[in-house]
This record gives sequence, structure tokens and C-alpha cells, in this order.
Amino acid sequence: MPLRMSLLSRRATLAGAASLSVCLLNANVFAEDQAAPAAQTADFQSFLQSIWPAAEKAGVSRATFDSAISGLTPDQAILTRTTRQAEFTITVAQYVAQAATQKRAAQGRDVAAKLAEPLEKIQARSGVPWEILVALWGIESNYGTTAGNSDILRVLASLAFKQHRGSLFLDEFVAALVMLEKRYATRSQLAGSWAGAMGQPQFMPSSYLDYAVSYEGSRPADIWSSNKDVLASIGNFMQKAGWRPGLPWGLEVTIPAAFDYVELRKSFGEWQAQGFRAASGKPLPDAGNAMLYMPAGAKGPAWLITDNFFVIKQYNTSDAYALSVGLLAQQIAGEGGIRTAWPKDLKPLSVNEGKAAQQALTKLGLYRGNIDGKIGPAMREAVHAYQIKAGIQPADGFLTSPLVQRLKSAAGL
Repeated sequence: MPLRMSLLSRRATLAGAASLSVCLLNANVFAEDQAAPAAQTADFQSFLQSIWPAAEKAGVSRATFDSAISGLTPDQAILTRTTRQAEFTITVAQYVAQAATQKRAAQGRDVAAKLAEPLEKIQARSGVPWEILVALWGIESNYGTTAGNSDILRVLASLAFKQHRGSLFLDEFVAALVMLEKRYATRSQLAGSWAGAMGQPQFMPSSYLDYAVSYEGSRPADIWSSNKDVLASIGNFMQKAGWRPGLPWGLEVTIPAAFDYVELRKSFGEWQAQGFRAASGKPLPDAGNAMLYMPAGAKGPAWLITDNFFVIKQYNTSDAYALSVGLLAQQIAGEGGIRTAWPKDLKPLSVNEGKAAQQALTKLGLYRGNIDGKIGPAMREAVHAYQIKAGIQPADGFLTSPLVQRLKSAAGL
């Protein structure tokens, strides 16, 4: 189990998952239309009409509903995009290199200087450091310049029609209709990413309804053109997600040579006593707990991550994303980037390799998560448990292709 997770991740996962993938994968190819078969188009129209009872129950008028679904057609390319999210198809090192760039950090410092007064007030209200707010804004939409141009209603309706992720996108489609009904947004403003996220903070419609706030507090939040509202909404989201003021998201550390890798969760005091030191030379925090996170294994950079790292993951469940936000925030605040070099031979695992490892670890009784090929905290803990059981050192929880083969052999697969 992570140090802290909550049901907020259901709504937040795609809010953040979309934007950088848009940037890295040019996901605005959704504008490219593919002709849908006539039968499927008819089925899609019937599906749209079937949404009316849920929309009516949510307070949407028939006029708003009919206007919203008029002319909608299914997007044939959507589900292929969901399998190509950069957060899960490249190494953490590659993701960080493209997300937490010096250029983006410099832009962040510039916009932060222009918005110093509102940022100070939002930080005071939410308890979230200003540099974290700016970093999230930067990664989500490059400070408002790459928010996406896909038709959100079409995106959500297509994903709901395909029953992707159960009822999630149907709920989001209805939430978007509620936004229109309450005049929180115009139809033209419902544009954004391939996954249905919109505006500069890349909120899903339900996240807008739950967390978007105006800086002044006297009108609906304008997350499309008001920088102050964007930052206030991000701050409100992070506060509601459980951000703990005064606790760092994480610290890059040096691992002492004598470390046995048996226990990867300790208090900062215990890490200090075992010889862990911050790579920056600064002292470790006096209080709080942290997990040792080694995204490239023991031979790469390592961090002690806290509950606040997992709060960032409420925005996007990818570890690479959360690390990028933290590192970009450090650079924006003038604290520098990574001090330990990434291994030069670092290669991403394929989705099939990840699935094979999950199947093997499940059969060995060490993993109970989804068989989706994605490597997150639960998988790292399962790999770590296997390494300890098999006497593999260092037991760093890092999955490699040779280790996948060993797992398959141990599980008889």
C-alpha cells in the first residue's frame, strides 16, 4: 500500500494523465476524423439518447441535453491513444527529461514572478507551496499554451460508448452536461485532451465541479483564461487531496554502502540513523515518514518520498509524473535538479513483460493488483518481496527483463 492514497484518484487520474501525453505524443491527432461505419454511428446515437435519464436526474434540461449531443459522432481512434500514454511506455528517466526541462523551469520562474502576490495568497489558503502549484500548471498545459483542442463531449461520449473503464466516462459526460446547464462553461470551452481533461489545469468535468474555484470566490471558476483561477483551483484540489503543509514531497538521497534493502519504509529519523543523507547536503526533516523510491534501481538516483508525493499522484497516478512535478518545482524554486546520473543502459519494459511479471507474482502470492503491465508502488513492493525471498541483492524492487524471466520460471509460467 502507498503511504497515502484515496478515492480521489479515480477522478484525478485522467485529469493529469492527458496533458503531457498530449505534448509528447501529439495527441491532437483526434482532430483527424475517421469515417465510422453507418451501423456503429446508429448505435452511437442510440447510446447518446440512453444517457438522458442520468442527465435529467443530474438536473440537466432537455434543451441543454439535445443541444449538447447534436452532431456528435464516435471517435474511432480514441482507445488506441489510451494504450500509448507516455507515463507508462517510456522510462522514468525519459519522462522526467521531457517534462522537467530547464526551459519549462525558466518559464515557471517568469510566470511565478508575474503572479507573486496571488501565488502567496493561494499558498496561504491551501498550504501547498507556490512552486508545486506552478509546476503542476506547467506540466499540465505548459502554463496554458497546450491545453488541447479535442471536443470533450465527443471524447467522453466515445469512451463511454466503448465502456472504457466502466462507467467513469459516462459519469464525466453527465458532469460536462451539468457544467453547460449551470453555465459554468460554454460549449466551445469544452475542449481539451484526448482523455477528456480540459482547461489550463486539465480538470475532468467532475473535478471542475468538485474543486475548481475562482480566485476572488464570487463567480464560477474560469480555468480557461484566468491564471489566478487556474492556480487557485489547483491549490484547492491539492488541499482537498490531503496535502500536508511543511512536509516535502521527497528528497534525493545517497544510499549508504552498508544498507541491506530489507525495509524500504521508515521515519526520517531512522533513515538518518542508517546513514542516509540528502544529496543536496541539507539535513533530513526532523519528523515524518518516507519510502525509499529507486526508479532505476539501486544504481540510479534515489529519493525518500512522503505522503505528499502520493498527493501529487491524485492528479495523475503515474510515479514518473509525480516525480517530474516535484523535480520541476525544485528547479522553479532555484533548488536545482537531479544530482545523481541515470544509468546509461536504462530501458523500458514492454507492457507484455510487465503483465508477465504481474501474473508470475500473483501466482507466487506476492501481488494482488491489476494485470495491466504498469509498474507502480504495489508492483515494486511485490518485486522487492520476491527479491528478499529469493536472496537477490540489492533488493531494490526494480524490475528488469532478466528478472521477469526469473519470475516466470519461479512461477512455472
